[in-house]
Amino acid sequence: MYDFAYHRPKSVADAVALLKGKEEARPMSGGMTLIPTLKQRLARPSDIVDLGAIKELAGIKVEGNNVVIGGMTRHYDVASSADVKAQIPALAALAGHIGDPAVRNRGTMGGSVANNDPAADYPAAVVALNATITTNTGKHAADAFFKGLFETALSEGELITSISFPKAENAAYVKFPNPASRYAMVGVFVAKTAGGVRVAVTGAGPCVFRVKAMEDALAKNFTSAAIKDIKIPADDLNSDIHGSAEYRAHLVGVMARRAVDAANK
Repeated sequence: MYDFAYHRPKSVADAVALLKGKEEARPMSGGMTLIPTLKQRLARPSDIVDLGAIKELAGIKVEGNNVVIGGMTRHYDVASSADVKAQIPALAALAGHIGDPAVRNRGTMGGSVANNDPAADYPAAVVALNATITTNTGKHAADAFFKGLFETALSEGELITSISFPKAENAAYVKFPNPASRYAMVGVFVAKTAGGVRVAVTGAGPCVFRVKAMEDALAKNFTSAAIKDIKIPADDLNSDIHGSAEYRAHLVGVMARRAVDAANK
């Protein structure tokens, strides 16, 4: 691990000032990705700005038809929240199956979404539920937020303060996890909301993506039978020692059907 200066600000304004005022400064929420990266010397930030002491960034509340979750809210708190369980049980279930207990008690929603790991779970929920990402400078629509491999619409010094999830009529998330890391080799979040049906896939490609053919079919008939013949092209999907692109393409269909069945229970 390389040397760096450590900061623990108590307000968003102070954190932003540190990030903009220091060369190669990096924010840290739960540290579940950053700390291992530092240990392996794959990153060499000049400064680490720990967001853990900023109380205003954590918490869960219901506002009208939306569940608003602070960026520093930990996975465990999302999974165990009575409000999330009552309003969007699929989101609580997703959070309860991220990593292991140690990760769930340290990792945060905002950190995961900002990192945009291609196999992370939350991006699928953000896109499928058409959530709105609020930052210290403005708002981002879900469809415009995730840009590519570890890339988002966040600009320098921009921090996720909260994410607002519309309530769903029916929703479920099903993933095929890597048995060692628990990351999704393929995860599919299916949601039927007031705005229509959305199907979001994580783990299969470089970035979360929607499957319009499935959305159109499910809008007419919200059953797994409606999508059983829809094939996902393997082009541009991930291929590694854990599974080929063709295998992941097959898993998208399997996980999507299971998600629809789970949503209809």
